[in-house]
Amino acid sequence: MSEDEKDKRGFFTRWFKKGQVSQESSVGEFPAESSEEAAQPASVATAAPAEQTIEGQVAEADENAVQKAGFLRLKTGLQKTRKGFLRSLDQAFLGKKELDDQIVARLEEVLVTADIGVKTAYELLESVTDRVKRRELDDPEAVIRHLKAMIKDILSLVEVPLRVGYGSGPFVMMVLGVNGSGKTTTIAKIAARHQAAGRKVILAAGDTFRAAAVEQIQIWGDRIGCTVVKGKDKADPSSVAFEAMERALVEHADLVLVDTAGRLHTRLPLMEELKKVGRTLGKKIPDAPHETLLVIDASMGQNAILQARTFNEAIPVTGIALTKLDGTSKGGVVVGISNELRIPVRYIGIGEKMDDLREFSANDFAEALFSETETSRKD
Repeated sequence: MSEDEKDKRGFFTRWFKKGQVSQESSVGEFPAESSEEAAQPASVATAAPAEQTIEGQVAEADENAVQKAGFLRLKTGLQKTRKGFLRSLDQAFLGKKELDDQIVARLEEVLVTADIGVKTAYELLESVTDRVKRRELDDPEAVIRHLKAMIKDILSLVEVPLRVGYGSGPFVMMVLGVNGSGKTTTIAKIAARHQAAGRKVILAAGDTFRAAAVEQIQIWGDRIGCTVVKGKDKADPSSVAFEAMERALVEHADLVLVDTAGRLHTRLPLMEELKKVGRTLGKKIPDAPHETLLVIDASMGQNAILQARTFNEAIPVTGIALTKLDGTSKGGVVVGISNELRIPVRYIGIGEKMDDLREFSANDFAEALFSETETSRKD
């Protein structure tokens, strides 16, 4: 067990430190018994398992506390979205104990004007009205529960965590996105996450046309402790990508994050340049890029769906990072993206801190979205 892992266990782990069996022993590599250990009375020999049980309970409690804190942080990050779309839902049902045509009309207005996309809104509405007609839903609270279940099902289709570091060579991730989407910051957060996991990370400063973009990547690289590959001012992004691949192979890197020039999704000639970068990566490392991550600003609302679709048509996108959820009421756009495009959502950003880039969880997202609405109705 590393010193970092021991520190994370906290005070109670240190208290029960004596008699602790190492992690290696727990997976079957038991150390040889000494003659003194073999001579210990049975009562003493059985003390260690008891201490291990207590320590395991403490570790589990610590993990539960971390998960609870993370969920509360997610709820806070989604507060504006919850107060927008979901508070409107609650207002549509205010004072109503039974469903009628007026409530259904209000529900249609709320869903269509929300940022989940018109197509998704009408699919949800159709499901609700169909069940109302069949008397499967007979009160507002049942409707909210049904909407929550449907949204959770939609989001579960795109809950596919990204796995890095399981191949024999470097894992290459090409990162796309328009200027201002939070692309560079997202790259830095991903790099920090993998550096902390003990992986060697290389950053390729391929956004060679935006002022200070290369300098920004270099600053992040220095802070995190990553190698940064960069070219001259206005250098060809493909040449930077090629050099990064060579460095990754020589230095036995685990992960290469390739920044690309931010561009509007409507500028097709610039999209062709992104394709060129992708082809260059594949020439040096087979099957690269292994991940093409699109970073989208959640505050774009329904336009984010169009943006994701256009990027995906030009360059097949294998994952999405949805950023700035904490600063917008339009976080429901993730539902529309998930339903219409079915592209895996890898990460969501709910703040500026390094650990505010979180792996996407459909269950946690849906629970965080609906928690306050459900509580308010119970009150």
